[in-house]
Order: sequence, then structure tokens, then C-alpha cells
Amino acid sequence: MEPVTFSESGGIRYLHFGSELIQGAMRIRDPDEIYLEYNQQMMAWLLFLETKPGMCIAQLGLGTGALTKFTHRYCPAVKTTVVELNPAVIVSARSMFSTPNDDRRLKTLQIDAKTFVQNAQYQNHFDAIQVDLYDAICDGPAASSLDFYKGCRDVLKSPGVLTVNLFSRHKSFDLNLNNICEAFDNRVLLFPESHDCNVVAMAFKGPQLDVEWKEVSKRAKLIQEKTGLPTNSWASGLNRENANQENKLFI
Repeated sequence: MEPVTFSESGGIRYLHFGSELIQGAMRIRDPDEIYLEYNQQMMAWLLFLETKPGMCIAQLGLGTGALTKFTHRYCPAVKTTVVELNPAVIVSARSMFSTPNDDRRLKTLQIDAKTFVQNAQYQNHFDAIQVDLYDAICDGPAASSLDFYKGCRDVLKSPGVLTVNLFSRHKSFDLNLNNICEAFDNRVLLFPESHDCNVVAMAFKGPQLDVEWKEVSKRAKLIQEKTGLPTNSWASGLNRENANQENKLFI
């Protein structure tokens, strides 16, 4: 397992895996804020799914617990399953990044994500899955295969939404994007590239979406009002970045 290290600068605490590369970040005075832009976009399933009692989401890769903390605070009806292989990351998320301990709404599994999505007990179980799996080298997601993304699709309910953090300027990008598209029948949207070449891909399972962009913008505004998440550019960014989606969202 990679060693877990930390640094602080300007009121921000950073997570590293034994190198200078950043694996996550937290504003110390506001630990429940999602600080990094790509992490914020990983919550974009909220645009298409109403939170309700009994909803279940899976977070593959814990990092600093940014998504876990946000969901725990702002989506009280949701049950979250976190999948993290490195026990040191689990300990550091709780001790250094204010991630809550497991409770009736939060369960943490120390297991490999590739094994997790192949487990028959989770078939058609999750409304949303968030994938942010990187190792110390950060040269692409640690799980990239077609079988992995098919597994993600299998454990999603219908309707269900997958969000994945990708690196746009690395050879892993095309491999991952192609495998996501094949697993999800090309029902994939991309956010514009954010800081450090991060691109969030969003894939859909279930009935076809046919919605006006103004309705997506309305939903984004509502999310911002309720949670403070800076969603005001989401609809316009998705509209610009994805071909054949200019007039309305049809996927």
C-alpha cells in the first residue's frame, strides 16, 4: 500500500500518497465543503436523481472523504457505501479530514473496487456510483477495464448514474472513456476539463433522458440554494462540451 502523507498551505490540508501529487484537499475551516472543482462535479448525479429515503450510493475511493462528508450532511435520506482498499486512507480520512465514523447511513468497506462491483449481492443496488480511484503515480484510474465498468453498470439500479474522475491529458483517458461508453451504450456526458486536467464523465442507466437544458439549469440552481455547491456552470458546461446536445439533453 502507498504511504499516506499530508501537507498544509493557505488554510488547505492536502492528502498525498508519498509524493507531491495531490490526492485530495480540504479547507480546514470548512471541512464539509467540497474544495476541488472536479470533486464538486462528481455530485452531478443530483441533477437527475431526487434524494429520497432508501436511496443508496457507492463511493469507490475515499480520499479525503469530501464526497462522503458532503453527502452525509446534505443528503440525510441517502445511505452511502464507501469502498477503499488502503486502511491508512480510511484512518486518515477520519483523523485528518473530519470524515464521520460509520453509522446507520454510512458503511465503509476495506475491499478492492474491482472485486466489489463483481459481487452479486450488489446487483441493481445503487442509485449512483462515484469512482475516483488513483494510486501514487496518478497516471490514470486504478480500475480501467471494460469488465470493471460493466460491473459498475450491473450494480446500478435503473435509473442510475455513474460519475468518474478521468485525466484528460494522459493515454488512460481514451481507454477509460471508450470502456465507459461501451459499458453504458454510449450514454455518456463529459464535463469541461477542470484544474490539473481532471475531466468528470457521467454515464446513465435506465430510461432515455429527454429534457430541456433550462430544466437542468433550474435543477442546478436548486441544488446550489440547498447545499451551497457551485453548480451554476454545470448545465452550460455540459451543453457546450457534448456533441448533439445543443438544443436539449437527449441521451
